[in-house]
Amino acid sequence: MIGRPTMNDVASDAGVSLKTVSRVVNNVATVDPELVAKVFASIKSLGYRRNGIAASLRAGGETRMIGLITEDLSNTFYITLASAVAKVARARGFQVIMASSEEDPEIERELALDLCQRRVSGLLVVPTSADHHYLQAEMDLGVAVVFIDRPGSGLDADAILVDNQGGARSAVERLISNGHRRIGLLMDSLSIYTMRERLAGARDALAAAGADDDPALLVENVHAPDDAASAVRAMLDLAEPPTAILCGNNRSTIGAVEEVWRSRASIEIVGFDDFEMSRLLPQPVTIVDYDTSALGTRAAERLFDRIDGIASEPFEQLLPTHLVDRGVSWALAPS
Repeated sequence: MIGRPTMNDVASDAGVSLKTVSRVVNNVATVDPELVAKVFASIKSLGYRRNGIAASLRAGGETRMIGLITEDLSNTFYITLASAVAKVARARGFQVIMASSEEDPEIERELALDLCQRRVSGLLVVPTSADHHYLQAEMDLGVAVVFIDRPGSGLDADAILVDNQGGARSAVERLISNGHRRIGLLMDSLSIYTMRERLAGARDALAAAGADDDPALLVENVHAPDDAASAVRAMLDLAEPPTAILCGNNRSTIGAVEEVWRSRASIEIVGFDDFEMSRLLPQPVTIVDYDTSALGTRAAERLFDRIDGIASEPFEQLLPTHLVDRGVSWALAPS
């Protein structure tokens, strides 16, 4: 047989009607046991698999699925987020369809509308687009939408966020208290909400302390570890290089540490977003940490509140951050 076997194929192989096959696969109790046995024998022989989504839609029911649109699947942050969302969904008998927009607004829009066409009950979106009004018609039709990690725009919907400004402010305040006045800032694209918030928090702390906010100490579009390493190399070549660096995300932290370690520069590093191997970084590093699992859990719980029909006004919730010490000092490590 060419292609995926259908119910018609099963009916033909078993020598029964299509209606009988439909009643068997939908567990109708009144079907003759002999016919049930024949149908299941054909199902096993042909390798037929029931299309649960199509069956649900034909019955006018829900697919018991939610969509999760993230940004960069190479970042452990999003994997942890997705795991927390999936745990909440499983407890409710739902499955999660996960997709990556790759920081492209058009891809995000295509993915979101495609998931709505697949009749998901709700969408969790880490937004890239500057305008989410395109989802209004879907919400009017009953699709629940919750933004996660970044707020949406042009749409009244819940958003579960991290206190990015407060975290960056605390990080730079620590560096200033350690005696630093020239602090390099490595940020991904400032079109990203979290980067703008983190930069704003860092600048608040610099301004409050009267520290140097030299434009040469800010590098944008630092997305990957290699970008961060290149940015650090350029900063080290300045007439007055920084004595400390704030990294806008965990991938920049990895690249910055790699370059500082390679060059043996005496630079203190603070980075946003903890990651599994941070304890093994080759020098002490401070991380602006928060509970990524709690972020995913709270967003998923809010989504299911909406799916269940809770109609309160949309709100934003900020989850707190805190500073943690990571990395090791090889000079003090046991041999």
